[in-house]
Parts: sequence; C-alpha cells; structure tokens
Amino acid sequence: MKKTLAIINELKEDGIIENYAIAGGVGAIYYIETILTYDLDIFFTYKTEPKGLEILKPIYQYLTRKGYKKQEGHIVIEGIPVQFFPVYDKLSREAVECARKTKFKGVNTRVLSAEHLLAIMLQVFRPKDKERIIMLLDQAKVDKRRLNGILRRHNLTKRYKQFIKLHGK
Repeated sequence: MKKTLAIINELKEDGIIENYAIAGGVGAIYYIETILTYDLDIFFTYKTEPKGLEILKPIYQYLTRKGYKKQEGHIVIEGIPVQFFPVYDKLSREAVECARKTKFKGVNTRVLSAEHLLAIMLQVFRPKDKERIIMLLDQAKVDKRRLNGILRRHNLTKRYKQFIKLHGK
C-alpha cells in the first residue's frame, strides 16, 4: 500500500489530478476494525472537466507509461487494484476538499472523514454500505454535529433518520 500511495501522490504532484482522498472500504478501515475489501477507491478532483470517461484517460495513460496494467475496471498499482472516481456532485467534492491528512508508513495521504464517508454511504446505499454505516456509527468517533451539517447540506437527513429508526443506532 505504501508504494501504491506514493504513485497516487505522483499523480497529484505531476498535475494529472488536482487532489484526491481514499474512500470506500479502505477509507472506512481508517476508522473501524478491518473489513474485507478488494480494492482501493480514490475520489479525485480535476482542474478541467472532460466529458464522460475521458476524465480517466490522463490517469490511465500516465500509469500505463509507468508499466501498470488495467484489470477489470481497475488499474493495478504495486499489486493493489485501484479504482479512480472523479468527484461527481457537491457532496463528493466537499468530501475530498475536507479529507483528513494522514500518513501511511511515512507516506502522506488523505482519507475522507468518517462523517463524509457516512454521508456518501447513505447516498449510494448499497447493502455493503448499510453494513459499513452501522460499523462506523458503532466504532468510529463520529462528530454528530458535523455529520448533521453534511446531511442537511446534501439532503440526506431524511434517509439517515429512517436508517437510524430501522437499525436502532
């Protein structure tokens, strides 16, 4: 993972992406006990907005030139399948902008906040997201005031209240 994050930092340093943060299962692992996850999800921002999947082209070209290979919707960087997701709405952009700076084995990186992870999981709302929401609420130090502000700004308060009512958190 250390080498993978170093390469992702190179994408930023070389201007291929504007900024990034770890999301998904690996992002959740920053706050909770280890869970099974297959890949590293990276949310990223960009300076200019290409149309459609063209936004991924500079990333894949850069990494392919470095010798990394595509595999089933991922690009494998130093043995780790990585999936890049351009920010897709105000919530995902805010999540990257407000990501926590941290280090992994001496490598600088950024991870979505627990509150933003929760909001994105509520927005996407797949079965595995529902499980991770429960785990985050049980195990992470979630700032409820901050979470409520995020939910309010992104129209997720109703879904959150319904989820809490159903799952008794």
